[in-house]
This record gives sequence, C-alpha cells and structure tokens, in this order.
Amino acid sequence: LSRFYCDYCDTYLTHDSPSVRKTHCSGRKHKENVKDYYQKWMEEQAQSLIDKTTAAFQQGKIPPTPFSAPPPGGAMIPPPPSI
Repeated sequence: LSRFYCDYCDTYLTHDSPSVRKTHCSGRKHKENVKDYYQKWMEEQAQSLIDKTTAAFQQGKIPPTPFSAPPPGGAMIPPPPSI
C-alpha cells in the first residue's frame, strides 16, 4: 500500500491514486496551505532583499541619496507629493 505524502499539508493521504490526489489537491485546506507556503516564501525573499540592501547601505556601497544626481538627458522627474 503506497501512500502519498503532501508536503504543503504535512500529511499522508489514505492511499495514492489519481482520484484521491485530485480530491485532496482541490480541497480548501490544501489550497490555503499552498497559498500560505508561497506567501511566507515571498515574505522571506523580500526580507532578505531588505537585509542585503540595508547591509550594503551601512557599508557605504550605496550612496545615501541615489536621486541627488540629475536624470540623464536633462529630463525632470517631479518630486513625490509628500515633499
């Protein structure tokens, strides 16, 4: 008896057949687990990028005012409304 393990749900299905798998994968709980998994992954990726950017800034690899130089070609970029 082979049983299918679902990584997203951290559970074994009763048995491994296409119909059991299809029923499981179309279920609300499974879909929520998949969504949560990828949402958590995206948040981790974003945090990693923020951490790397912060570290680079603190080490002086990124200038403090990246928008202080005039835009190429003399184009003017309006400031954000908050200024």
